[in-house]
Amino acid sequence: MIDDDQVPVPPGLEQDETSANWAVTIVDDYDDATARVSLVIEAVGSPGTGLALHLDADRARRLRLALANALAELGESSGR
Repeated sequence: MIDDDQVPVPPGLEQDETSANWAVTIVDDYDDATARVSLVIEAVGSPGTGLALHLDADRARRLRLALANALAELGESSGR
């Protein structure tokens, strides 16, 4: 486990929106024995029903860049 968090529904959204959990892990149980970054997103209270992305290094870097660019658009530091 690298990190995980619960994301509450932002104020102003409909009450039926669901809070979500995300978790980042490293997994290496693939046929090619290559380690990948796993990003799992699921509704709070519904473990095992979410979406799991298994990202190779290039796709993980692309996601990192997209998040950094989104933060820059908000006028925030990427934290690096």
